[in-house]
Amino acid sequence: MRDFGIELYDRWTDLWNGELAADEIMAPEFTLRYAQPGATVYDDIHDAKAFAAQIETFRTQLPGVRFAPQGPGVVDMDDSRTGLVARPYGVQFTGRDGRLTELSGTDILRAENGRIVEVWSVSGGLVGRSFY
Repeated sequence: MRDFGIELYDRWTDLWNGELAADEIMAPEFTLRYAQPGATVYDDIHDAKAFAAQIETFRTQLPGVRFAPQGPGVVDMDDSRTGLVARPYGVQFTGRDGRLTELSGTDILRAENGRIVEVWSVSGGLVGRSFY
């Protein structure tokens, strides 16, 4: 199940990088828990279509933004593909001032039957810093 968990996290990262196939990895209803400043817009999103639309809006606000997993993932998942995947990530984008900004955080995905039902995400948001 470790390979499946890592693949699920990679697809989650792909989603944030503009491959908006949220309906393929997200459960029909899910909960997003973002601890970063300015992320309250995600509090009321519980379906794949609305989530993909918000990611598209986010990407429009930060053209060229790129997320990448960093370090090994931690996977605790059973044969029904139910459990947790946690992994740090890095993000890069060019700010309005033209400087490259690098930030990092950690996402924890809770899956049931192979679909994400809950996400916890922690970073400093756009004012954060890179730890890795």
